[in-house]
Parts: sequence; structure tokens; C-alpha cells
Amino acid sequence: MEAGKSAAARRPAAAPAPEWPTDPEQARALQRRLAASVVREDRLGPVRRVGGLDVHYAPRAGLAFAAAVALDAERLELEASALACAPLVFPYVPGLLSFREAPAALRALALLDPPPDLLLVDGQGLAHPRRLGVASHIGLLADLPTIGVAKSRLCGSFAEPPRSAGSWTLLREGEEVIGAVVRTRAGARPLFVSIGHRVSLATAVAWTLRLCRGYRLPEPTRLADRLSRCHAP
Repeated sequence: MEAGKSAAARRPAAAPAPEWPTDPEQARALQRRLAASVVREDRLGPVRRVGGLDVHYAPRAGLAFAAAVALDAERLELEASALACAPLVFPYVPGLLSFREAPAALRALALLDPPPDLLLVDGQGLAHPRRLGVASHIGLLADLPTIGVAKSRLCGSFAEPPRSAGSWTLLREGEEVIGAVVRTRAGARPLFVSIGHRVSLATAVAWTLRLCRGYRLPEPTRLADRLSRCHAP
């Protein structure tokens, strides 16, 4: 699950500076532009520390609460966690959730020191109409290998995977493979796994399955989900 490349070959380009447009059309244009920078192959080193990221809202307070966690990749024991919030500035628009969630998510992620070697984000990566879901957006801005692990489908078509744990099928849009539909627990609803940034689809699926501990969600995003819900109403 590690790229067999030299350190020089793994070195990514400089991360883009964050842009936070408030107009949906400008946001879509930015997604199309940033999508070209997403790396769809493995460019990651040894994975000793895995992270999880999830965001929940407090609408009455006008805030997004983001939780970031870091676990030991072998033992899956929690090593660090952080909770941060940011104002909800961008309106709710399907396909543009990263503009509501990423500002808080990046604040929480910045509180993890050192950062994780691999980050699982609750949401889409390439499995997005403009190939830039929240996992890819955060991966680019944080310059981290990321995987999108979503609970539901945003786009694409697929054949239902077998009911056994570990089975999966491809998620396609036309002829393009945009992700995988992964059964992490026998009989449970599948997850929609896709490349975030600097991780191949095969690696994304393998790590998602490896990080499950009998639950539907992989441990990093399961713990981040629980922490993100701990904010005051």
C-alpha cells in the first residue's frame, strides 16, 4: 500500500492557496480548475498514522463543527483528536459542500501535529460531477494523501456488490471509473469510496477495508463522526 517511488518522485507540487468564492457558479468554475491538479496515483510514503475527518452543522448557531482524529495505522488506537468550528458562509448547494465544510475541516486538521500520513474524509473524492468532492478539495489544500469515503452516491452507476464483507464493484460515469462501491460489513449498505488525492483507487479500497473494525464505517471516520456531533446545539 505504499508507492514504490523515490522521495523525489513522491514530492508533490505546492498546494494551492485556499479560495472561498461565495457564488455557486464561481465555486463550480474553481472546482473544474482544481480538479486538473488531483493526483490519481499513489504518491504516499509509509503510512504509520491515519486520520479521519468529518463535519456536522449547528444551523441555529450558523456554524460548521469539524472533527479530525489520528490513529496508529497498525493498532487503530486513537492518538490525537481535534474539534474546530467555522461560520457557515456558503449556502447549501448539492455538489458544493466542500465550500461549506472545508474551512472548518482545515482548521481541525491543522490542530493534528504531526499530520496523518493518510487521511480518510467523510464525503466524495473523484466520485463527483466535476471530479472535486470534499476529499479531493481538502487533499489539495492540505497537500495530503486523501480518500473519499461517502455513505451515499452522488453520481455514477454501479452493480450492487455481493453481500459478503470485503466485496466491491466499480462506480462508473459513462466509460470513466470514478470510484468503488465497497461492502465493509456483511449485509450492510455499501460505502462509496473514491480517490481523494495522491492515492490510487485500489489503494483507497484496500485501506478502507483494512481500517474497518466490524463497523460499517472505517475507524478514522467513525470516530471523527462521533466527535463532530459533540458540539453544543
